[in-house]
Amino acid sequence: MKRLYIVDYWVPFPQSEYGGVINVIAENDNEAFKLLSSEKEFVPGYEDRIMPNILRAQKFDLSSEYKSMVVDAFLT
Repeated sequence: MKRLYIVDYWVPFPQSEYGGVINVIAENDNEAFKLLSSEKEFVPGYEDRIMPNILRAQKFDLSSEYKSMVVDAFLT
């Protein structure tokens, strides 16, 4: 079963002025990390901060099968 993760953006000020939120569909925390750490849109160099935010993320079970992917990202 896949889950929708609502993850707080992990890049600190001043690179990210106000932070952000990323929505990602994944089977588990490890797959969410793999997707988020390989996304080219995000500022590199903060990969060590991704997993703690995944662990703190709100997670919602999905009733249907969806492709694993970053669904949406709002970043500043």
